[in-house]
Amino acid sequence: MNSPTTLFEKVWDDHVVVRESVDTPAVLYIDLHIIHEVTTPQAFSMLREKGLEVRRPDLTLPTLDHSTPTTPVTTFKDLLVAGESAANQVRQMEKNCRDFGLDLLGFGSGKRGIVHVIGPELGATQPGKTIVCGDSHTSTHGAFGALAFGIGTTEVGHVLATQCLLQRKPRTLSVNVNGALAPGVTAKDIILAVIGQIGVDGGTGHVIEYRGDTIRALDMEARMTICNMSIEAGARAGMIAPDDTTLAYLEGRERVPHGAGWDAAVTRWRRLRTDDDATFDRSVELDAGVLQPMVTFGTNPGMVVGIDEPVPAGNDPSFRKALDYMQVESGKPMSANAVDIVFVGSCTNGRITDIEEAARVLAGNKVAAGVRMLVVPGSEQVKAEAEARGLDQVILAAGAEWREAGCSMCLGMNGDIAQPGQLCVSTSNRNFEGRQGVGARTVLASPATAAASAIAGHVADPRKFA
Repeated sequence: MNSPTTLFEKVWDDHVVVRESVDTPAVLYIDLHIIHEVTTPQAFSMLREKGLEVRRPDLTLPTLDHSTPTTPVTTFKDLLVAGESAANQVRQMEKNCRDFGLDLLGFGSGKRGIVHVIGPELGATQPGKTIVCGDSHTSTHGAFGALAFGIGTTEVGHVLATQCLLQRKPRTLSVNVNGALAPGVTAKDIILAVIGQIGVDGGTGHVIEYRGDTIRALDMEARMTICNMSIEAGARAGMIAPDDTTLAYLEGRERVPHGAGWDAAVTRWRRLRTDDDATFDRSVELDAGVLQPMVTFGTNPGMVVGIDEPVPAGNDPSFRKALDYMQVESGKPMSANAVDIVFVGSCTNGRITDIEEAARVLAGNKVAAGVRMLVVPGSEQVKAEAEARGLDQVILAAGAEWREAGCSMCLGMNGDIAQPGQLCVSTSNRNFEGRQGVGARTVLASPATAAASAIAGHVADPRKFA
């Protein structure tokens, strides 16, 4: 009789080609390899140098996202790439895909977008798959019960050439979230609270499985937000077992099986759950019922407080350095801090429900004088759907900017940056020093909190705009 296993162990065991030993990692088969313009140039150069082809073009999904500007234009052919470095990355990606027979979702495709947005919306992301990308937030796809994680540039080359990867088996961590969320509290607040509780290295060496009735009550977009930021807790990946919510999201999408293939897939996917008697290496608990909207106050995602809570005190030199950089004071809530820029978007919060969340707060209100707000859809499909629902008009009427799809201000390498000293309330995933521009200060928050802050002109509680 087989011993009980976790969701992660089931997916891992299904994909091991050669088991690891004391001296060597396991060889893991990869079902889906998503690539973009920033982490692939060296990988393709390696293929050329060694005379290799892409082993499975059909399992490789390329797009443009990081270096593409989000300036509104009439057509994509008018879209100018900001900066010579970014332009070179885009041109090289287009050439590499042509040379190696890959179908690039580029300008004019209608399907271009952030890697971790288009995978799910195309149905390429599926339960039980192993998914990798040269991007740390590949953990997003774990929301579907996939084992998904970021890899380095050299590993990108390995997967392109072999469709396999050398990996050591991680340990397991169960994060159990239970309780009903209060109005104004969202998935972004849950994951910020988790990271605040376990720390930015609390998941190191582990795959996190998010469990509990709070997680089960979330829609797929919210689950993606949570899994997306698993890496910010140091975890290798984050996973949520597939259920009826997962199946409802996937059914009918372009790249999922259809007809009898769909029925067979559903039967297979329903088996992807942690066995009742399976054990995890570690487990933590979070009461979602006591959460309030969360915001970061420092320079990593673990430095987080509730919107009404004071910034804590600390004597550690790195802690003091973070507060000095952010220009915030211990003992005062973050609402005391004026805002210069607000950014809604990224692979964390650039989906249609995120745009809706921000638009609900903005409706009938105006962005405060002196504040700039950018709303950036995560894909062209998200953009089209938002415009079909009239959300773009709500956003524009409030005085915010409605942009083209892309990574935008998440990492500041595409022309969308904050200036030195400016404070940006951002729905992205990292608040490191200089992440959104040299000297820029970043406060991570939900789309609702971001929109409320744009209206108020300072970090603000979205519950006051309900």
